Formats: sequence, C-alpha cells, structure tokens
Amino acid sequence: MMRTPSSCVTALTLCAVMAALPALAGPVEMPNRKPGLWEIKVSPGPQMPAMTMQQCTDATTDKDMSSTFSPTAKEMCAKQDMQKTATGLTIDSTCTVSGITSTSHTEIVGDFNSAYTVKVSTKGDGKIPESLTTMEAKWMGACKADQKPGDIVMPGGIKMNIKDMQAMKGARPKQ
Repeated sequence: MMRTPSSCVTALTLCAVMAALPALAGPVEMPNRKPGLWEIKVSPGPQMPAMTMQQCTDATTDKDMSSTFSPTAKEMCAKQDMQKTATGLTIDSTCTVSGITSTSHTEIVGDFNSAYTVKVSTKGDGKIPESLTTMEAKWMGACKADQKPGDIVMPGGIKMNIKDMQAMKGARPKQ
C-alpha cells in the first residue's frame, strides 16, 4: 500500500504535538494519564480528515514523552504558560518553527483516568492559516498483548515507540 508523504508527515506532526503538550508545563504540572491503552482521535479541522491512533502508556511513559520533546519546545517557544482552570488546564504559547511564528491557545478538559479533550487554536504570522485541532482521548483498558508501554499505533498500522523517537532525536544533526 502506498502512502502519500504529506499524510505520513501530518500524522507524525500531530503525534509530536500531542506528545509535546506535557512538555509545555511551567510551574503547573500536567497530570500523568492512567496506565493502559488510550485511543486518541485527532481532528485537524476541515482541511484534513480525522485520524485515530492508540498509545500504550505506563507510569513512566508520559514522563519519557515530556523529556523527549521538552528541550525542543523550550528552544522553539518564547512563551509557554500553563494555568489550572475550573474544568482543566489552559496553555498559551508562542513558538517559531522554520522561521514561522505562531501563537496557540490550548484548552484541556476532563480527567486523565477515563477521558479528556484537547482543543488547540493556532494563529500564524500570515504564512500559515488559522487552525483548530481537537484531540479526544479515552482510556480503553489494558494494553494489547503485542504492545509495550510507549507504543503508538498510527493510522495504517504504523507503529512506533517513544524510545525509538528518543533515539532518532539524539541521532539528528545539530543545526
């Protein structure tokens, strides 16, 4: 089966954004999710179809994800402000990637034991369109027998593990 490069890049980008959310924490900490299998539906807006992925997590996986993306987020984002709200958390950030600056407002509602929703509203500096991405996560139970903590199963059966992503990050050349 042939996959278009843009669909693979988009899937990986959305996965990275989802994984980086805990890294945006300031004095407020993002709670860890309940260990087990989480199904995450990502709806990037009308320009792209929704996609569903699954992630197997345990007590250390969310911390691993945060440490994988945290240095990158700190390098790219001039502002990262997380606040607790009555219904969850909000994150306001200003980041620059490849010379394009964007501001994002993220609202997280729900608990990290059964289900939560993340809405990310992003405005660019004129080079990218405004967007609204919604992620709906729900706990499915124990991980499947062929899954280990950190496994992420993307659309089309693409499977990766956070440990592999950490190794790839360490192998990339410095810019």
